[in-house]
Formats: sequence, C-alpha cells, structure tokens
Amino acid sequence: MAELMNIGFGNLVHTDKIVAVVSPDSAPAKRLVQRAKQEERIVDATQGRKTRSILVMEQKTVVISALGPDTLAGRFHELMGSREGA
Repeated sequence: MAELMNIGFGNLVHTDKIVAVVSPDSAPAKRLVQRAKQEERIVDATQGRKTRSILVMEQKTVVISALGPDTLAGRFHELMGSREGA
C-alpha cells in the first residue's frame, strides 16, 4: 500500500521509493548532492533552509530536506506502524 510521508513544509515523498536517508555532513554525501544538481536529478524541499538530510530515491533521484534523518525516520516508522495496525 502506497504511503506519502511529509518531509517538511508540506512536501511529500512516496515511502516505497525511498532507498536511503543520510546526513549531508560527509564528503560523499556532498558529492552526491552536487552530482545530482549537475545532472538535474535533485528535488529541493528545504524552502531555503539548511539541508539536514538527503533522501536517495529510486531512479537515482535525490531529495534534500530541512528535517533531520532522525525526524524522518520517526515519521517513516509511524507510517509503517499505522500500516501494520490497519
């Protein structure tokens, strides 16, 4: 069953398409974002705020969010818990 998860400021992603959620602090993560920008595969959901997490999606799309990885993981687990309870 498809679920949409809020990644901040009313922006939503399809939970079945998320491959990874990572912190933007490491050099490889910064290169990932830079390469995605160059190849026009990035979705900026920060609304001008600091990037606190990077979502790697299927089909090599990269989404940047102003919410931290822990916050997004909590939201993901809430959605998965509500799915199991249904």
